[in-house]
Amino acid sequence: MRASLAALALIALAAGCGSKSSSSHRGAPKPGSLEALWRKSGQSVSLIPGTSDYSPGDLRISFLVVDPRGRVIDPPRARVWVARSLRAKPLAETVGRLDPVGIPGESSAGDVKALFVAHVRLSAPGSYYMLARPIGRVHIGGIHELLVRSRSISPALGSHAYPSRTPTLASSGGHVSAVTTRVPPDRALLRYSVAGALAAHAPFVVTFATPRFCQSRTCGPVVDVVEHVRRSYARSRIRFIHVEIYERNDPRRGPNRWVREWHPPGEPWTFLVGRDGRIKAKFEGSVSSRELEQAIRRFLL
Repeated sequence: MRASLAALALIALAAGCGSKSSSSHRGAPKPGSLEALWRKSGQSVSLIPGTSDYSPGDLRISFLVVDPRGRVIDPPRARVWVARSLRAKPLAETVGRLDPVGIPGESSAGDVKALFVAHVRLSAPGSYYMLARPIGRVHIGGIHELLVRSRSISPALGSHAYPSRTPTLASSGGHVSAVTTRVPPDRALLRYSVAGALAAHAPFVVTFATPRFCQSRTCGPVVDVVEHVRRSYARSRIRFIHVEIYERNDPRRGPNRWVREWHPPGEPWTFLVGRDGRIKAKFEGSVSSRELEQAIRRFLL
């Protein structure tokens, strides 16, 4: 993990958004610009994104701050600015919060224990640049480019959830290994199908994730989080569902038909669907129990 993060850090620092030395030939940055703020950061570090599917509205951006030696920088908060270009003045400013990956003390998340999560509202599609500066580390800052599409690739907020007949323990004849790669099996997340929840007009949380074959360095043990949060709502009508990613749980076979029906770009993805069958909230990549519970209380109760 440390070697991989170091490699990612070097790639990010050399990527298209440039470095301080490469931008210095243009002379002094424009006062008040994103580049001027970046220059004040001193050491340039890399931002490793945990999200990438953005469309106009409220953007949930998750990221790691990693130095060139692959060390994760993780104070509790980070200031975040967003601008149209390096030479433009920031049009949005917020504070990112460090959220745990998985369930502290329970999940095995490797070297990545937490991710910053920031929310920024952008009204138009296009290319943007984000600067993040961990609070308390004033001499460290990183730049990352954001691509905001006119429409998200994943199912849109407010759209009807696809009535996928996702597998359950019952439909698999009790063969738990056919419907989950989690160890131990998440049996409580395998009781209901998406189609069944929609037919019953029951609100539900569905996570598309493969605990065994997760491909992203920042994906985190999302199924652990969903299972942990489910316990708090065991007496409610909310259903919690886990859907694996690959056909017969074999990456060589490609995505299964339920993933193709929902077409999330990558994995994991977690969606909240209301009684009316419409998608109320969605989370790309790692999501903390705090974030998930807040969304459930807001949209599903």
